[in-house]
Amino acid sequence: MKAFRKPRHFEYNLVVIGAGSAGLVSAYIAAAVKAKVALIEKHKMGGDCLNTGCVPSKALIRSAKMLNYTRRARDFGFKNATVEFDFASVMERVQSVIQKVEPHDSVERYTQLGVDCYEGEAKVLSPYEVQVNGKTLTTRNIVVATGARPLVPPIEGVEEVDYLTSDTVWELRQQPKKLLVLGGGPIGCELAQAFHRLGSEVTIVDRSSNVLSREDDDISQWVMQRFNAEGIKLLANYQGEKFSINQGQKTLLCKHKHTGEQISVAFDQVLIALGRRANVSGFGLQELGVTIRDNGTLAVDAFLRTNYHNIYACGDVAGPYQFTHTAAHQAWYAAVNALFSPFKKFKANYSAIPWATFTDPEVARVGLSEKDARRQGIAYEVITYGIDDLDRAIADSEDHGMVKVLTVPGKDKILGVCIVGAHASDIIAEYVLAMTHGIGLNKILGTIHIYPTLAEANKYAAGNWKKAHKPETLLRWVEKFHAWRR
Repeated sequence: MKAFRKPRHFEYNLVVIGAGSAGLVSAYIAAAVKAKVALIEKHKMGGDCLNTGCVPSKALIRSAKMLNYTRRARDFGFKNATVEFDFASVMERVQSVIQKVEPHDSVERYTQLGVDCYEGEAKVLSPYEVQVNGKTLTTRNIVVATGARPLVPPIEGVEEVDYLTSDTVWELRQQPKKLLVLGGGPIGCELAQAFHRLGSEVTIVDRSSNVLSREDDDISQWVMQRFNAEGIKLLANYQGEKFSINQGQKTLLCKHKHTGEQISVAFDQVLIALGRRANVSGFGLQELGVTIRDNGTLAVDAFLRTNYHNIYACGDVAGPYQFTHTAAHQAWYAAVNALFSPFKKFKANYSAIPWATFTDPEVARVGLSEKDARRQGIAYEVITYGIDDLDRAIADSEDHGMVKVLTVPGKDKILGVCIVGAHASDIIAEYVLAMTHGIGLNKILGTIHIYPTLAEANKYAAGNWKKAHKPETLLRWVEKFHAWRR
């Protein structure tokens, strides 16, 4: 680590590089506690989440879901239903949604909050100096929140096929007839289902045996069953070997990772959704000797500090999670620790990190899965509740999926929860609260839930736990007591 001269005075308490979720929250917090803060963004305020990630994808998923309801007309008592639509208009609606959300993350709003916003490329000259637009800003602390970018694998011929990523797919205005999706993770699955529902013939190629391989197999199966029913083709255990174009036809040669079988998949356009790589280069960190992990993220300690005591990092660039809400969560710790250290420091808390995949059915999780528990050698019990039994789900013709809860053996302490079904991302909030504040299943069971709602699934799951742990000896004595009183 290089030694640098520390200025006697600073223009800023904090300079934040990157105006995505992590950067915006860091700057907001600094301004709220009356620190002088600068925020630098080289592209668009709002970062990936607003412009190419969460907001546009959920807008597209919503349109595709509305169209799918017409295909399910008989489920709701209608003989048939049809919708006329234009793909370009759907994609323009996505842009209109972005524009409606934009003011929340705008330069105007953050300037009014007291943040000095700079539009340009940042260059870290030293731990105390950041250059932007030819101007050098001096600062006591720096927060790096530069996010991540789509990972493009070095598959032969990839540069020849005009591939799409989650950054560029939003530029489409002509719908691909055959869409190949490389990767069966959350991004690949969400966009594959949305494009298929809009009329594209979709094939997913994934190295794993299941889509959403981070989840337990029984959870992934719910999504795969729906994909199969809707006609999405999945090539599991295959990996891409070579892209080629022959007489205008694009193909990907795939190889089965166990048998070695090779097949060719024809497509019009390919969407590469194989994860994201942290943005750590091109703005001075490497020249300073800031430590980078083997996975490409910035190495930070429990307080979000890099190997320089006054350079912090949060969000996708630091990991270990790449979610908008965890970026914002980390940003609080990074900003507060930067501004108030050494007088006060807080360790980032990852004890109850939730996430969701917005397929239909949705998959939402917080805490451990069975895979996680087995890998870490943690003992657990499993309780499930089938949502096909839930009155509101039946009324909505969404009676599918389940709630799956992992608990400490013999106790109601929650280790992890996964919900698959309609609105799973909303239903799971009760469990996130419970895990965050040490609330067990007994208290969830003792909480009044509105009837009829999907949230009742949480209460019934807790009820199943109670049934599985009923005090048999006590009940036998109670049975004798009631017999005596008769």
